[in-house]
Formats: sequence, C-alpha cells, structure tokens
Amino acid sequence: MSLKASMRLALALAVIMSGMTQAQDTPAPGAAASSDDPYLWLEDIHSTRAMDWVTAQNAVTQKQFADNPAFTHTRDRILEVLDSDARIPYVERRGDYLYNFWQDKAHPRGLWRRTTLEEYRKAEPKWDVLLDVDALNKTEGKRWVFKGSDCLKPDYTRCLLNLSPDGGDAVEVREFDIPSKSFVKDGFTLPVAKTQVGWIDQDHIYVGTDFGPGSMTTSSYPRIAKVWKRGTPLSAATTVYEGKMEDLAVSANHDRTPGFERDFVSVAHDFFHSDTYQLKDGKLIHLDVPADAAMVDPHREWLLVQLRNAWTVGGNTYPSGALIAIKFDDFMAGKRQFTTLFAPDRHTALSNYAWTQHHLILDIMDDVKSRLDVLTPKADSTWAREDMPGAPTFSTVSVVDTDPDHSDEYWLSVTGFLTPSSLQRGVLGDGNAQTIKQSPAFFDASKYEVSQHFVTSKDGTQVPYFEIAPKNLKLDGSHRTLLYGYGGFEVSLQPFYSGSIGRAWLDRGGVYVIANIRGGGEYGPRWHQAALQANRPRAYEDFSAVASDLIKRGVTSSKHLGAEGGSNGGLLMGNMLTLYPQLFGAIACEVPLLDMKRYVHLSAGASWIAEYGNPDDPKQWNFIKTFSPYQNVKADATYPSVLFYTTTSDDRVGPVQARKMAAKMEGMGYKNVWFYENTEGGHGAGADNKQAAYMHALAYEFLWDRLK
Repeated sequence: MSLKASMRLALALAVIMSGMTQAQDTPAPGAAASSDDPYLWLEDIHSTRAMDWVTAQNAVTQKQFADNPAFTHTRDRILEVLDSDARIPYVERRGDYLYNFWQDKAHPRGLWRRTTLEEYRKAEPKWDVLLDVDALNKTEGKRWVFKGSDCLKPDYTRCLLNLSPDGGDAVEVREFDIPSKSFVKDGFTLPVAKTQVGWIDQDHIYVGTDFGPGSMTTSSYPRIAKVWKRGTPLSAATTVYEGKMEDLAVSANHDRTPGFERDFVSVAHDFFHSDTYQLKDGKLIHLDVPADAAMVDPHREWLLVQLRNAWTVGGNTYPSGALIAIKFDDFMAGKRQFTTLFAPDRHTALSNYAWTQHHLILDIMDDVKSRLDVLTPKADSTWAREDMPGAPTFSTVSVVDTDPDHSDEYWLSVTGFLTPSSLQRGVLGDGNAQTIKQSPAFFDASKYEVSQHFVTSKDGTQVPYFEIAPKNLKLDGSHRTLLYGYGGFEVSLQPFYSGSIGRAWLDRGGVYVIANIRGGGEYGPRWHQAALQANRPRAYEDFSAVASDLIKRGVTSSKHLGAEGGSNGGLLMGNMLTLYPQLFGAIACEVPLLDMKRYVHLSAGASWIAEYGNPDDPKQWNFIKTFSPYQNVKADATYPSVLFYTTTSDDRVGPVQARKMAAKMEGMGYKNVWFYENTEGGHGAGADNKQAAYMHALAYEFLWDRLK
C-alpha cells in the first residue's frame, strides 16, 4: 500500500476502519440510572431488552411499508439492478491480471476473481475464481463479508484478506495463496479486530491491531504499529511507533515501488491533522509539512503535498487547496522550492489525482463538474500540462485505476445522472481512451433532464444543487421531490448514474435533487471548513435554502418534499427534522448521528471531534447543542413523518442513536415515527444485494407513501 493509500485509509470517512468493541457500545457505569436520558438502555446493543424493542419496531414498520405489492415491486426492481449480470465488473490491475469482486443472485456474498486484459475485453470474459465467499461460509458455518485484500508486489501471489463476520469494520485477517487458491497454513492470521496490515516483504508485515488493553486509541483504532515476522507469535512483533491514546490512529507502510523502496509511519491525530515520518535505518525522520495537509504523497522521486490551508515556506505562499510538488531527496535535504501543480479558484477544486509511470492525472471539479488534466514532469523539474477529453454535461469522469510501476495505462469511470456508467481504458500518449465496458440503461432517461441551480444561503453564499426531473416539468408545486445531502468530512456529491433511483423514484414521477452544501469538498477545503464545529449550522442553512428554493420555484411544496441522508447526512436529516420541520413532508434518516451529547462515547465517535467539536468541553457543548437533534426534539412541536433505519452491526456510528431518537419521539407521543434495524451490513445498507435492495426499497416506499 502506498503512503497515499495509507493516509486515505486513516483519514477518509468512506474507508477508515472504525467502531469500538461491543463492550464499549454499552452505557457507562451508572448511565442507565441517569434521569435526563431514560433511553440509555438502548445503548446496550445486543441486550435482550434492546433487541426485543428492535424486533417489535421492525414488525410495525414492515407491516406499514413492506407488506404490500408496491414495496415488493420496488424491492425486486432494485434487486434486478444490483444483481444484473450486465453491470460493469470494475477491476484493479495487479501485475498481469485484473482483479474483481462480484456479487449477484447466485453469489450473494460474492466471488473474488481475476482475468487477463485480453479476456476482459470480451463481452463475456472467463474469470478465474480465487475465493467463493458463499462456499467458504457454507464450509465454515459463518456469514463472512469480504472486505478487500492487500497483495504483495511484484508477484502478487500472496495476499492478506479481510473478512468481516457481520459486515462491520472489524475484520479477521488471513493470508491467502493465489496459485493454490487456499489460505496459507500457519500464515499471517489475525482475529477479528479493527486491524490495519501491509506487506513489507514475503516474511514480514506491518500490523496495527488490538494487541491487548491500552493498544487502541480512544477513537478505537490501532495506537501501535509493529513489524511482525513470519513464524513468530504476534506477541513477539517489534514496535515501530507507539502513539498517544488521544491520537486517532497509527499506521506504517512499506513502499515497494522498484528503485524507491521506503518505509513510512503515519500518525493521524484527528481526521484533519497528521504527521508523517520516514523510517530509515531504524530512525524516524519527520516530513516537515503542515500537519493539516490533506495528502502527503512520496512517489518515486517526488513528494506531493495537497494543502488544506495556505502555507508560506521557502519565500513563497501556496494557497489553500493547492497541490504542490518537490523532489523527495531535495525536500529531505532541506530545500523548500515547490512547484504548484494545481491552484484553485472560486469555481474549482482538486477532487483527486493519480500517477501513471510517467505522468500525473488531475481530477478537477469545476462547479462540481469534472475535467481531467495531464501533467508530465520534465528533466528540469518543470511540468508540462495538457487537457484530456472532457466528460459529457453533468457527468463525472474519474480515474479508477492505473499501473504506475510499469506503464501509463489508466482506467476511467464515466457516469452521469442520465448516462449509464462506462469503463474506459487508455494509455497516455497512445490516443484517447476506449470504452471497454458499458453499463446498461436501467430506466428510460429520455423522459428526464438534468439542470444545475444556485441558491443564496442565509449568509449570502451561493450554493449549487442538481435537479433530475421529467422534461417540461409543470411548476405547480405538486411533485413528490426527494432532496439528498451529506455536507461533511470533505465528501463531494458529484453526478452519478443510479438505476435504483431511476426505477424507484424517477419512473414513478418523482423529482430527485442533490444539494452540494458546505461541509463537503465541492469547492475544496474552504467549503468544508466553512461548516466545521461552531459553524456546522451553515450546512443546515444551505440545505434548508435548497429546500426553500425548490418550493419557491414551484418544483414541489412542503407536503410533497422529502429529504434523505445517511451517517453525517443522518445528522443533517435530524437537524432538518428539528430545526426546519415546516419545509418537509417526510424524512428518511439512515445510520445517523443524532445524540451529539454522547457521540464521543459511542462507537467510533471520538474520532470525529475535529469535525463537530467535543461535547465534554462545556464551552464546545454550548455550540454543539444547537445542532444535536436528540437534545433539540420537543414534545409540543409539529414534525414531518420520519423513518430511522440502521444496522445492528454498524460499528462506526452504531445503531443506538437511531434507536434512542425513535424511542424518545415515540415517548413524546408522536405517531408518525418509524424505525427499522437490519442485523447485518455494518455502516451500509446490507451485507449482500438482497439486504441492500430491501433497505433502499423500504426508504423509498416510506417517502413515496408519506409525500402524497
């Protein structure tokens, strides 16, 4: 794993390991007797009393929204999309092979498989199945969920596989031998925990895991990085770095790039601050870059730094959101003359970048729409720049894979709200990319049109949103409209194709809207930082402004307007419910944060203090309480219908916040509150396609029914 990938693992919400042990998801001693929160007993996740409550709630919700032909039709239509054999089997190159993980009706838990490029070009390629997870479960009597692999370069014959027992983030690690398609007897194996591992060589790996009491951070991630030698007990592993309890996570990785093999340690202090060290000859050498840098990426002879805030160094000031480069050896020798590879303006932000063997591809958002640039370093350390062909209007084009050790090959995903996704392959310098795979159309897009709008938020900020609606929409306020948002952790919501949304919402006559509110990354760090901690309400003002604009424009009316969001987006939904109830007819709130008073003591909540603040600090609680739905819900208010849905196995946010909010509202006498909890799936919709289809259909049926 490269340092770039390691840092993303440590810092990005979508991929970070998380979740405390279940013992930490129980109420603190004496908490059950607290007079100001009578629902703490629901925090004991697997207790008989709590699970009996869940079972009863599920039965009521299923009877109301799932025991009818409309639900069955919606669920089956979504499942057809998720199980379709015509879907694109996205691949990752490892040496001479392209690897893919595939789930369908016949293989609900999935197949880990590979093929060659020549075979992959065919309409129906032949796949070499390496691991059948369903067969493994049958043999072992388990319900494993595949959570990825790390294979040893350059041969890629040995891999470390991650298997979750319930779809959560905690995994069991097993060493796997590709030629024999079997787990290695007496190989590297680790029990279920929140583990991070990476190859050093055939006989050594870096490992961060639960080594015992005190080995995990307060946020529940590995605090200690060690080197583990094959054939020795884990207790004999040698410590490389030991972080503090208050750190977010510690990880180590070995860069196996030929000719540039180096070792690094990353210490994430929180989601947005970290330190990087080169481990050389047994000594740790600090990379003297800003701790709040979004990315620190040593790659071959280069060091790239992506900045969250402006940095003045070497007599120059590099702006917030910039990507800058310098020769790695020059930097370590004390030089600080960087080259600016990207600098944002008021319309643009860097979404991502990817190396090929000789080039760097920049993925740039321009008012949340995509473009790609190709940069090429020259002998004098300057960089040449050229544009790549753009994406269709209101689409997203992104680099999904490259082969930086061996070639200038690149793979592009091209997707749009009304454009079925395609997978393209190209080689820089050898013409334009060619479409290799094309997703089918799961709904008739010719009936709809996409538009982008801007609305002025409360403080004067212009906020964009995308609208997908029937052509020639009559602006009479009558249309069921679903508004989706997230607004946190620098996550950007760009155009994408969804057969499920097309079938379950658009084809029924609905309008679908995505709000690009602050807290996200649509306009770089400034967009995210504008809604941090005490400024979090700016995100909610933005979302409410979009809702109000939809009503003002006549797209919909409050009784026909629904909202949906999950995780941090679930917190957004909770605030729409409690702060802006007059705008909505129904709200679907998925795997949400809601109790911001106790969130740091639940699941992986302590890791998000940099985003929201620390409620245990009275000064910070003074602003956090203004956006804590669990504390702000009132007994004498008028609220729209709301569905809280979650999973028992979510070890990231946890199910307890959705449970408590539903129970509290019901205890206040509200009759328009529903709750559903799936047992598997972790911080997602389900452990397999059937579960995911059920959860999605439940939310859509609830919204469609309530927005009459």
